[in-house]
Amino acid sequence: MAWPCLSEHPHGVEKRRTESRRADNRMKHEVNRRRFLLTGSFGLAALGVSGGSWTLRADAGPTVASGELGDYAAYLDAKPTPGDKRKTGPTEDNILGPFYRAGAPYRAKITPPLAEGTVLLVRGRVWGHDTRKPLPGAVLDIWQANAHGRYDNDDRNHPPTESVFQYRARLLTDENGFYEFETIHPGRYQIGRNVWRPSHIHYLVRSPGYRQLVTQLYFKDDPMNEKDDFIKDSLVIELSQRKSMTGMMYEEGTFDIVLAKD
Repeated sequence: MAWPCLSEHPHGVEKRRTESRRADNRMKHEVNRRRFLLTGSFGLAALGVSGGSWTLRADAGPTVASGELGDYAAYLDAKPTPGDKRKTGPTEDNILGPFYRAGAPYRAKITPPLAEGTVLLVRGRVWGHDTRKPLPGAVLDIWQANAHGRYDNDDRNHPPTESVFQYRARLLTDENGFYEFETIHPGRYQIGRNVWRPSHIHYLVRSPGYRQLVTQLYFKDDPMNEKDDFIKDSLVIELSQRKSMTGMMYEEGTFDIVLAKD
């Protein structure tokens, strides 16, 4: 007796093909990500002579500091009025700002879950200027404003709970001096009459044997960059537009840091 041919239903075949294509796409995404980490996000890195280790580019100098931990009121007193371009003395370095808080948790996501704003991925390496090598175990304090230009501690009448840190975190560099965090593009905010700060992210970077660095990260093409008194060209990066596997758009940029020997 001949048995009837049992063939798979066309919907089942198509389903398997769809799942296979999705698996291939996931694999390609991971391969492309790894290739970018190795080749596309060099920043100030260069491969060593042996090809197996990272070294700092010969033309790289220490990252520009933005000042020391200081008093915001003193900064406001010293800040020149529009039209008065530092008549009383040299232009000061960039500032820490009033919103630093010590003791933020160690985590790679700066924002609260599902925070409003354009997702931003920042990565880079911390280098020693003297050795031209990456610095493993460097500590980075990161803090910023939310999408509306507000910090978690900018309302004196409603200070944050001591143990709650929003839009701030600490990170440790890995064995290759590498760091990466996810956040949202910070909003601009007003600090005086017709005076706005451009979008920026604060950094406080420390590594044993090196000078503590207080600096800020800025973004190319921000309309407030040209009007800011504190921005420095070396602290401005260009962002790329990326698409996630779910079709969501996000921004991505590389910011390498070079520490001066203590």
